[in-house]
Amino acid sequence: MNNKVFIPDFKDISIAFRDKNNSELKQSYWLFKGMNAPFLVNIGSKVGMFALHWSFPFVRDIIKQTIFKQFCGGTSLKESLPVIERLGKQQIFSVLDYGAEGKSSEEEFDFTLQEAKRAIDFAQSSGFNPFVSIKLTGLVQQEILEDIALGKILLEEAKIAFDRFKDRVDDLCALAVEKNVSVLIDAEESWIQQPIDDLANAMMERHNGRKAIIYNTFQMYRKDRLSFLKESFHLSKEKKFVLGAKLVRGAYMEKESKRAEDLNYESPIHTSKEFTDQSFNDGIQFCLDHYQEMASMNASHNVRSVSIQVEEMAKKSIPFNHYNLYFCQLMGMSDILTFNLANSGLNVGKYVVYGQIKEVIPYLIRRAEENSSVTGDMSRELHLVKSEMQRRKLL
Repeated sequence: MNNKVFIPDFKDISIAFRDKNNSELKQSYWLFKGMNAPFLVNIGSKVGMFALHWSFPFVRDIIKQTIFKQFCGGTSLKESLPVIERLGKQQIFSVLDYGAEGKSSEEEFDFTLQEAKRAIDFAQSSGFNPFVSIKLTGLVQQEILEDIALGKILLEEAKIAFDRFKDRVDDLCALAVEKNVSVLIDAEESWIQQPIDDLANAMMERHNGRKAIIYNTFQMYRKDRLSFLKESFHLSKEKKFVLGAKLVRGAYMEKESKRAEDLNYESPIHTSKEFTDQSFNDGIQFCLDHYQEMASMNASHNVRSVSIQVEEMAKKSIPFNHYNLYFCQLMGMSDILTFNLANSGLNVGKYVVYGQIKEVIPYLIRRAEENSSVTGDMSRELHLVKSEMQRRKLL
């Protein structure tokens, strides 16, 4: 049967929101409406951080029932299970992502490792969650990665800490192979990314002999990432492992630009959205050109970038459920993509972030900032939710 018959319609809001009842849809509408105002997001973020720091219980409850409920699965894996099962019923897998950030002690690194291992065990036992995400800065001091990226010789204590870090990552990847659960290694800031890339390649060479279990992440807003993607593929052919590549646009634009300006070096990111879009789409095309020899995840919220891959798969008669081709979006956003992709039989998932509210606050603030509008126009998410409200005659 021709795949073209099932190409998803990314304007079909009835499919996008069919999993939400009227009450849930109204809650999303009022939440996105509030986030659409930048001054409210700015004030709310500061007040929320202050109140959580001083453990005001009512603030925690408000956050949990609003923005946390929209963007996170729960405070633990167990609490996230209803969300995971609900997505699974729609043929949407979950990428389990422990959302704690900013760890700095060996005890915290060991705890993060154990949490990631629990996620792998959970993913394997639940049956419909083939991916776990990990930020390697949760397993080592960022300063050590920065020193290595700068080519500095590590002091003995730092060298021991870095060796422990590599052992943690290898331990995690070995368990992933045993449980047949893939690990997505997150990308970080450019000034610490090189040792992460090196370690990701080492783990893929060690563990991706027959299939992609370990994936590296490519932030395509960087000027050098398209060429690095191609270099990584050629390395995989030379070293005889299967490359796993998750493509994103990028998460640290303001931070990257400010650091480049402060330290007076050329910014590593593209100078325009158009160049970033072209880089991302060229990367997707490269992955599709080699889909039988590598695995890829199109982790985009951009309709055009998702459509390009779907249309190319249909054109080449690539099975929509091919085991080397995946899509993914964040929980609480871009349901217009996720649910329509799943409805057409494509492999698609949601990042299900979980953790205690204090731990995931930085993540929630980033989601709120993404959905604010400095122009006064409606954010895309608000526009879509409002359209569905009107379709159901709730507005």
